[in-house]
Amino acid sequence: MYLRKTVTLCASLALFIGCGQGGGGAAKFPDAAAPGESNIVAGDIPAPSDVAAPPADAQKTPSGLASKVLVVGTGTISPQRQDQVKVHYTGWTTDGKMFDSSVKRGSPATFGLSAVIKGWTEGLALMKVGEKRRFWIPTELAYNNAPGKPAGMLVFDVELFEIKFGPKPIAPPADVAAPPADAKKTPAGVSYKVIRPGTGKKKPGPTDIVTVHYTGWTSDGNMFDSSVVRKKTIEFPLDKVIKGWSEGVQTMVEGEQTRLWIPEELAYQGRPGAPPGMLVFDIELVSMKEGPKPIAAPKDVAAPPKNAKKTKSGLAYTVLRKGKGKEKPTASSNVQVHYTGWTTDGKMFDSSVQRGSPTEFPVGAVIPGWTEGLQLMVAGDKFLFWIPQDLAYKGQEGPPKGMLVFEVELLQILSPTGGPGGHEGHPH
Repeated sequence: MYLRKTVTLCASLALFIGCGQGGGGAAKFPDAAAPGESNIVAGDIPAPSDVAAPPADAQKTPSGLASKVLVVGTGTISPQRQDQVKVHYTGWTTDGKMFDSSVKRGSPATFGLSAVIKGWTEGLALMKVGEKRRFWIPTELAYNNAPGKPAGMLVFDVELFEIKFGPKPIAPPADVAAPPADAKKTPAGVSYKVIRPGTGKKKPGPTDIVTVHYTGWTSDGNMFDSSVVRKKTIEFPLDKVIKGWSEGVQTMVEGEQTRLWIPEELAYQGRPGAPPGMLVFDIELVSMKEGPKPIAAPKDVAAPPKNAKKTKSGLAYTVLRKGKGKEKPTASSNVQVHYTGWTTDGKMFDSSVQRGSPTEFPVGAVIPGWTEGLQLMVAGDKFLFWIPQDLAYKGQEGPPKGMLVFEVELLQILSPTGGPGGHEGHPH
């Protein structure tokens, strides 16, 4: 669902689709969606005296990561990229402000080394079980000043409790650094080469659902993800993955194994926490099935019509059907809605109607255009909203960009326990 204010990522192929955190449950850790979300204030852990810069006796790696051992560990083995670790940590900016802490929450975090920021992946590989170490992580190994993340150099105290050893990575292909001369290229720029021909006749379409086995490497040969290693295929709609996957898999038939070289602009575009640069995937298309057809966009999807009403913020809307409710939700209300969303070029990107299941959420927990628009409605109302980018996702990577158009039906205003609240009517 694309309504939420933030979009989280995880390390498996669901990373390419969008999902919640893995490994540590509700615990936060320094991946693409961790520090900077906690908003911890009361009872913060004081910053160390050397938070502003690494001291003279700190060790420094060629990448620029600085660290200092605070407590010597008892273990003899260091974790590798394929392993999971259990740690306690606290993070500060160089002005001494704490932005996240598993120590304060009283719950250690568990995660895979390949799923976190570069400075963490590199730093934890230096540690042994029982060790506590302080890291000074330069911006380029942290969040690269990404919006919504802590900026600049970050300082972490990390204690390593446990290593869960993962399967050994699959060796990269000999041509991982660049596509060979006999590779073909899609119109968007994905290079591909058939490794094993398939037995199927039909290729999947852009909204079809596929089941695949895959392994992914960076162009320097580091494996960052593999369903083959996990021994479990994954199923997903082709319109919910990175552009390079969507385009590349559409060249395949069932049973085929193909290697893709996906340029960064069709992969993660430098997104913090995601593998950088050109990515290489070996993909086996196990099976496919026809996906739901997108719901046609309204005729005035490109811009609000003259009869549309407009709020001071720039939100435009028309009333498609009036409801019988008496009360309007507030920012603290929970609501149940059906909706469909399009970009202004008429491409549908999300729909509870298509899924056949309405969605429920707090009015104050979604994008600003939704929070404002829902408070104009009563139960049973169906509105068409034109939400400008600054009231939607503000150009952030991942969610749809630009002005968005949503058809929204407010089914119910819910009580805090999830049932119908107030005197609102049921949907008609």
